[in-house]
This record gives sequence, structure tokens and C-alpha cells, in this order.
Amino acid sequence: MPSGETEEQRQFREYFTARRDVVRRTAYLLCGDWHWADDLAQTAFMRLAVSWRKVRDREALDGFVRTCLVRAYLADARRVWRRRERSVAEPPDVTGHAGTAEGAAGRMAFAGALRRLPPRQRTALVCRFYQDLDVAATAAVMGCSEGTVKSQTARGLARLRELLEADGELMAMEGLR
Repeated sequence: MPSGETEEQRQFREYFTARRDVVRRTAYLLCGDWHWADDLAQTAFMRLAVSWRKVRDREALDGFVRTCLVRAYLADARRVWRRRERSVAEPPDVTGHAGTAEGAAGRMAFAGALRRLPPRQRTALVCRFYQDLDVAATAAVMGCSEGTVKSQTARGLARLRELLEADGELMAMEGLR
């Protein structure tokens, strides 16, 4: 433990170190831009740092950070200057589907289609299928009703299918039908 660091600071540092990459990747899925994702992750961790002493259940930290992240994204997405700007960041260079070119092309098509969804639909899909949250947990994170989550998820999946079919990529994607 660095000199002068309290036990609470050490615990926060350890949590931050363990979870920052996951939070950053989730933020990227929400916004589609690595720079914006960094800002969103920083906002979520700053809110956690301010509230660190108030969090009694350490098992709830991931949920707290997820809620901060989603709400920061939705608030940012409502800002006029965000709607005018278009993200041009490319998806990360990762391998998957045994590193095939088809797998990479499918991921790029999916990431591009996901970025074209409205913020609330994208958030609902990321929470439901990437974060594996149920409808009630997604509603709590997004600060809306369960019915809104269901409708945003259904609309988001339908629009995602349309976009991928238009690009001829739906057959390459698994789990969307």
C-alpha cells in the first residue's frame, strides 16, 4: 500500500484496477467511440469514488457503476452537440471466430449497425444482451419502466435486423433470429 493511502483508497484502487477495462468496453458498446467511452467510464468511476463510503454492500459495486455509466451515456446522448457530431472511431482490432476475416467483418458490421441505433435502444440491447441483465435490472439501470425496456429492446432488435439485412450481414451473425 503506497504511503499515506487509507484502507478505503486502497479498496477503491483495487476495484478500479480490476474493473476499468470491462467498464470501458461496455461504454464503447454504448457510444461507439473510444474517446467518449473513456469519458463515460471516468464519469462512472468518479461518481463511485464520491459515493465510496456510502456503498455498504460491496457486491453491489458493479451495479452501481453500471447505473452511473448508463445514465451518464443517456444524459450525454441527449445533449444537442452530441447529436450533431458523428462518431468515426473504428471498432477495436480483436480476433474472434477463430480469427477469420468473416468473423472480423461480421463484428465490424454489427458494431456499425449498433452505432446507428438511437441511444435508448442501444442501451437496452447492451444491458440485456452484453451485460446479461433481466428486464427489471435494465429498467433500474436506465431509470425507466420495464415496459419501456421491453419496447426499446424489441425496436432495437428489429432495427438491428433491418440494418444487418440491408448490409447482407445477418446470416453471418448468430443469435439475432
